[in-house]
Amino acid sequence: MPASSLPRVSPGQNLLIDADDTLWENNIYFERAITDFISFLNHHAYTPDEVRHVLYDVERENIRQHGYGMHSFARALVVCFEKLSVDPVTPELHERIRDIAFQIAEHPMEFLPGVPETVAELSQRHRLLMVTKGNFTEQMGKVERSGLKEYFTAIEVVAEKDATAYRNVVDKYGLIPERTWMIGNSPKSDINPAIEAGLHAVFVPHENTWMLERDELRKHISDSHLLQLAAFADLRTVF
Repeated sequence: MPASSLPRVSPGQNLLIDADDTLWENNIYFERAITDFISFLNHHAYTPDEVRHVLYDVERENIRQHGYGMHSFARALVVCFEKLSVDPVTPELHERIRDIAFQIAEHPMEFLPGVPETVAELSQRHRLLMVTKGNFTEQMGKVERSGLKEYFTAIEVVAEKDATAYRNVVDKYGLIPERTWMIGNSPKSDINPAIEAGLHAVFVPHENTWMLERDELRKHISDSHLLQLAAFADLRTVF
């Protein structure tokens, strides 16, 4: 449904907003690093897609032990290389793989269309809280570089975005669930657990959402509302 045909939500809502791939580009840089890694590995038996699936499996297990962030990603690349390469990972190879991973840190902030002006406008009518997951230092560094920090009441960097994490945010800031919306691009981390926690949600798809963040959108639960918008800037029409 186009944003213009949706009923406008009254002012004074609590808008919990995701960061990576909702406010600014993130996964495209990891994808470029993975492409470079696959080229560097140059496997003669596995196709690039098969290497990716091995890497995804490694990342799932790695995240359970080491969380998110560039150090965790670099570790996953090394483990994947060890699984697939016939040659041992020498210190030189290890350093080269880490360089591939950490090239992500060199990219500039790249906002998604309309983000700065939309965030500024929304902050005039609603209470904004950024809720993101990952490495605390890395995520806060992005927030500082973005120049958007002033528009948010708080920045919450959590280890994992599940229903418990959202309930904790609601309790910590005294939010009313019926007036609280989670806005993001990930069904797995932004939408489904927020709905499970009794909040409303706004799904803003991103064509390059990380494979491990994809999931089927769950049906509404109780009185929770789920909206889907084509772009972040459409929030100005609804909120």
